[in-house]
Amino acid sequence: MDPISLLLDGEVVAFDHKNVSRFQLLEKGKSEPVFSVFDCLYIDGMDLRPKPLSQWRQVLERVVSSDRSLLLSRRLDKNGLKSYEIAKRRGYEGLVAKDLSSPYVEKRSKFWLKVKVHQEDEFIIGGFTAPQGTRQYFGALLLGAYKNRQLVCREVGTGFDRAILQSLYQKFKPLIRNSSAFIDTPSEKKITFLAPQLVAQISYQELTADSKLRQPVFLGLRQDKKGEEVTLPSDAG
Repeated sequence: MDPISLLLDGEVVAFDHKNVSRFQLLEKGKSEPVFSVFDCLYIDGMDLRPKPLSQWRQVLERVVSSDRSLLLSRRLDKNGLKSYEIAKRRGYEGLVAKDLSSPYVEKRSKFWLKVKVHQEDEFIIGGFTAPQGTRQYFGALLLGAYKNRQLVCREVGTGFDRAILQSLYQKFKPLIRNSSAFIDTPSEKKITFLAPQLVAQISYQELTADSKLRQPVFLGLRQDKKGEEVTLPSDAG
């Protein structure tokens, strides 16, 4: 096959033993990364972005099928509700619903909608509580996100094994400070505050009516995000 030039849109992912992509596996380097391709923007100098998705999807399927180093993102079902049920049953983070007649749009639009099954968002680590019992290094993390340019607080205490606790604690040391960066600091006495620089990926069931995280779990650190980029999820109001 003759070489071709391509511009593809996709994401590097890592899969668990159930063939479900997991951010924490990618962050920890515990699974072979794969480039999952979503869209084809150019092929041999031809701009496919103005064309409907149904057309350039055919091009993408033809190209990816001939290259085993690429993984083509799959359509679960034509019916959106059925796709959602499949994603939920298989434990996927979520899915993207796309209008087949839509062009490629380089921003949020009503034609491509991200639907989350398990909520995941980024939060700033602004401190930690003291460990209790046999636990070492720290207890829970104080997490925050900006709302109206002010850092509001959340909390998470699960998702850590001993190696993660130790690794995070070493990263925390140079960031320790005397004062809180939050506008609503918890009233606990044994809190160590941190400069709001590290960003964590957190999985959670939902944001409650009072904007608290329900069943939050720490997944890993985000090296590609800066603290000032992290805003409170829109569900929190």
